[in-house]
Amino acid sequence: MRRHRGFPHWIRVAAGLPRDGALVVNVQGGDALPTREGFAGAIVTGSGAMVTDRADWSEASGAWLREAAHEGLPLLGICYGHQLIADALGGEVGYHPDGREMGTVTLELHPQASEDPLFAGLPPTFPAQATHLQTVLRAPPGATVLARSVHDACHAFRWGDRAWGVQFHPEFSATHMRGYVRAREDALTREGRCHKQLARSVSATPHARRVLQRFVRHARGLRR
Repeated sequence: MRRHRGFPHWIRVAAGLPRDGALVVNVQGGDALPTREGFAGAIVTGSGAMVTDRADWSEASGAWLREAAHEGLPLLGICYGHQLIADALGGEVGYHPDGREMGTVTLELHPQASEDPLFAGLPPTFPAQATHLQTVLRAPPGATVLARSVHDACHAFRWGDRAWGVQFHPEFSATHMRGYVRAREDALTREGRCHKQLARSVSATPHARRVLQRFVRHARGLRR
């Protein structure tokens, strides 16, 4: 996984953005939150942190996202980002009562997704990569839940017409997912799951990646 860098690089490459097409801000690492002026949108990456830990950097990021959403800046939260946006907008985040969701999972789109800019035209069910312990237990007031899995009732939501959260990782390739499974071998064993069998079940997820690419095109289109 170290050889394949990290979330910002994976997202930029999967989204089709050039090197100068995105500014990476590592708030957890001490970077200051930017002004919103001049940005077409913001993508919030995954993290090993937990929203419910209420770390200062996370709370500050949540406040920034809340203001950005109300100002109409296009937002896409991925995994931790999905949970942080939901929390910032009044939803509820916590540990999933059934524990970890990991591997290539099947998403089921709700009928509302057929009119959504990021999900319209995608198959009613398609595979996506996921790895998380916490989840959006309750979507923000007024949000539209777009997708679910057998494990997780809120795998994607839209708030207003410019803010989205996705619990799955659209930037993950099968290689990334298998790497995460190997990295969590001990935890999976403690939970009574076979990491080798889980790794063998990992597959490609091209439709999930399209969601990320569509967000970039949609956000840029809104600036014209």
